[in-house]
Amino acid sequence: MNHELITVIDQICKEKGISKDVLLEAVESALVSAARKKFPDNENITVKVNSKNGKIAINLIYRIVEEVEDENNEMTIAEAREADPSAQVGGEVIFVQDFEGYGRIAAQTAKQVIVQRVKEAERDIIVNEYSGRIGELVNGIVMRQEKGNYIIDIGKTEAVLPLREQAPRENYKQGDRIRAYLLDVKTTNKGPQIVLSRSHPELVSKLFEMEVPEIYEGIVQIRGAVREAGDRTKIAVYSKDSAVDPVGACVGMKGSRVQAVVRELRGEKIDIIPWTDDVVHFISKALSPATVEKVATDEDEKTALVIVSDTQLSLAIGKKGQNVRLAAKLTGWKIDIYSETEYDKMSSKDREKDIEEAIARETRLLEESQQAAEGAAAEAAEAAE
Repeated sequence: MNHELITVIDQICKEKGISKDVLLEAVESALVSAARKKFPDNENITVKVNSKNGKIAINLIYRIVEEVEDENNEMTIAEAREADPSAQVGGEVIFVQDFEGYGRIAAQTAKQVIVQRVKEAERDIIVNEYSGRIGELVNGIVMRQEKGNYIIDIGKTEAVLPLREQAPRENYKQGDRIRAYLLDVKTTNKGPQIVLSRSHPELVSKLFEMEVPEIYEGIVQIRGAVREAGDRTKIAVYSKDSAVDPVGACVGMKGSRVQAVVRELRGEKIDIIPWTDDVVHFISKALSPATVEKVATDEDEKTALVIVSDTQLSLAIGKKGQNVRLAAKLTGWKIDIYSETEYDKMSSKDREKDIEEAIARETRLLEESQQAAEGAAAEAAEAAE
């Protein structure tokens, strides 16, 4: 058993990347309970496993005293010096006992400890490795579906693609290959849980990073990404090199780069917006594919009034308000959109309101003037009397 134990430990250490000392220490700690059954009254017991031949020894530790009161834990100086000539009162002496007659118990205990430590080590390795990869793309194979969640084999472990992180209308079957965004690593009672996402905006950013060398190299930056998964994404891009067109770099020759991302997202529409610190220009471009006529902004309220032609209104707003909603998220501004006709009517009403207010103001001033004149006349009459 001894030789087999070391062989198994060496093999596990090599395959799982676990320290041999850590595994031996765990086995030794577990075997102490078995040793206590053989020496139930001894308080100080340790077990040592020889790292080369696997031989197991029990270490019985006795306190050295002048007069023994507890023979299971104490020893006189004379007895102690038979084992260790340098022993002194107040010190300790160790007697080594072979672990005879406990081979089966030792084997079972060692097996249980090794299995448990391997599980713990694998869990720690997974947590440490994937915690450092949060925000990256991972590739996997769909294994099964549980309560709407997909279980994905990502190599060293399984990951979960929760229902809430799935893109609408994306369905997978067992064996399908999948690419997803590593969203989180959670520690649960059942071990680490790797959480993936197919709906996160950063999934699109990472896909563009894969397809566009200029983004990977840092020449082109993605300054913002907003998404309604399955329908439309808007990303704002900026180039640190004036000679590189950020939008053109992302689109690619004949649209090859952006189309590769669109295919990965199962046909989702993608608007690539040039980022600028000119708010008016940025808001105008963010409402793409619509063409904007005018933009008026209120810096204090961070609101924008956008005027588009009558034919562009529905395009600017988008289906169920999606286009303007995404533009507002991308820019961080509240956007109100009006057609030219609506704005002209609104302006006419404003002019009529201004005229009415002016007439009312003049009327009030005239009435106040007449009241003042009548008051002055009455005072003059009283003075004459």
